[in-house]
Amino acid sequence: MKHAIMTAAIIIATSTVAGAQTLQRINPPGLTTPRAYTHVVRAGNLLFIAGQVAIDEKGEVVGTTMAEQLDRVLTNLSIALKSQGADFSHVAKITTYTTSIPEYTAADAVAVRTKHMGENRPASTLVQIQRLANPQFKVEIEAIAVLPGDGGR
Repeated sequence: MKHAIMTAAIIIATSTVAGAQTLQRINPPGLTTPRAYTHVVRAGNLLFIAGQVAIDEKGEVVGTTMAEQLDRVLTNLSIALKSQGADFSHVAKITTYTTSIPEYTAADAVAVRTKHMGENRPASTLVQIQRLANPQFKVEIEAIAVLPGDGGR
């Protein structure tokens, strides 16, 4: 009986906190203005960053090689993170979609990832796909970040 009461109390407390959570939808300057999605959704101290591709703020594709495109993708992720007072040290998880794992794991692409992320190595999923939304894209990365207890502000 004690266990059932304790479980019910935890469920009620969790539901109350989760129910009070508001979602902020943010499209930071420096990124394109999306039509059907939001670049960053913030829920308390969590940031959910939409898949970023190699486009500049005008929507133009940047680079033709994996390393060039990866540099822009990670720049875009950095812009999204900085808009909320975060950086790559706050990233807990990334999911990467690429059209070529050999190109993504080549030395020049590894150097680009190291330049942006340093020793901040989040949990990671890497998926090779036939094609991204635009056939020119070679890589897309989405991220989940956790802000410090004060929300990074």
